[in-house]
Amino acid sequence: MNVLILGSGGREHAFAWKLAQSKQLQNLYIAPGNAGTAECGTNVNVSVNDFDGIKKLVIEKNINLVLVGPEDPLVNGIHDFFLEDDVLKNIPVIGPKRDGAQLEGSKDFSKQFMLKYNVPTAKYKSVTKSNVEEGETFIDSLRPPYVLKADGLAAGKGVLILEDVNEAKYELRNMILHAKFGLAGNTVVIEEFLKGIELSVFVLTDGKSYKILPEAKDYKRIGVGDKGLNTGGMGAVSPVPFADVEFIKKVEESIVIPTINGLLKDGIDYRGFIFIGLMNCDGEPKVIEYNCRMGDPETEVVIPRIESDLLDLLNGVGNQTLHEKEFSVTSNVAATVVLVSKGYPEEYEKNKIISGIDASINSHIFHSGTALKNENIVTNGGRVFAITSFGKTISEAVAKSFDTADTVSYEGKYYRSDIGKDLVN
Repeated sequence: MNVLILGSGGREHAFAWKLAQSKQLQNLYIAPGNAGTAECGTNVNVSVNDFDGIKKLVIEKNINLVLVGPEDPLVNGIHDFFLEDDVLKNIPVIGPKRDGAQLEGSKDFSKQFMLKYNVPTAKYKSVTKSNVEEGETFIDSLRPPYVLKADGLAAGKGVLILEDVNEAKYELRNMILHAKFGLAGNTVVIEEFLKGIELSVFVLTDGKSYKILPEAKDYKRIGVGDKGLNTGGMGAVSPVPFADVEFIKKVEESIVIPTINGLLKDGIDYRGFIFIGLMNCDGEPKVIEYNCRMGDPETEVVIPRIESDLLDLLNGVGNQTLHEKEFSVTSNVAATVVLVSKGYPEEYEKNKIISGIDASINSHIFHSGTALKNENIVTNGGRVFAITSFGKTISEAVAKSFDTADTVSYEGKYYRSDIGKDLVN
């Protein structure tokens, strides 16, 4: 089979690394890819939102399956584009159509969906220009902190968590009336703050059946001790100790099954990954958000733990035979430590020459923001690498990743030194 992966981050490198191991694979292409994906297949300089360019590439390379990494092309309708094209319509696209992608593309849609199908979540109110005052009244009914979410995609930055009631009201108006997050904030979802421990559960579905993938816990804040600005993710661990068989059974019965059945009832043919961001509230799972794709850096701990042939599973998604596919996961712990550029998640410099990435034998080094320049591998993003290691325990896996992180060198390198410590203690 000839496979095309869309995307350029650590998630896509992890996908490429895993797919390259499949006996069913003939040729692997990644658009646009990074310096790491180039080691697994062939990078092609086509943007994930250049649908016409993607069509040309698919025809030229005789692609048999397309795996979509990021959310943007899914929300923009890449799957619909294939189905509406006579040449492309029979090529499986792994990722939902535009209607299913609204689970991530619209916070309001996803909250309405959860309410409709009794999926446990925080109470909320959606607010537009027409009912800002009602939104302020709803804020008064909540206890701090107050959660404000831009309805649309805002590059992971459209969520505010505020302690002061007056600041929450000010930011509500700032988002809606002054476009703080652009068009994404035309509607704002105000939510009750859920207290507990976060984790992410991942589901692969062909629209009828599903496989629950390994769960993971990621670390969003830039600083040690969960301090500082939010990032795209500074590390991840899988499995999560508190997510035992009983807890995951609760997740399946109260969240996964109602979600899959709800999509079916709404006539949404959803084929791909569902990321379920959860809060463990005193042993009861509640949904914070859905994403219509795998997370990053969670993919870098989840995918390596899957022992089955990923391409075989994706074929099952494409032709709706996922229930027939064998699925197994290692019991070993995987831990990812993310190396970032100085200044991230705010302004940072690129094109810093990287060395030392060939020295490690104990870890997988997934490229997140790298490029090839004059035969050198250089930094090309805020998050540069996701270093994943295995161990019998979280401590062992994290220690290996830290050791490897110290062998990698580039100007301004930074990583969090406390990944996984909260789970050990």
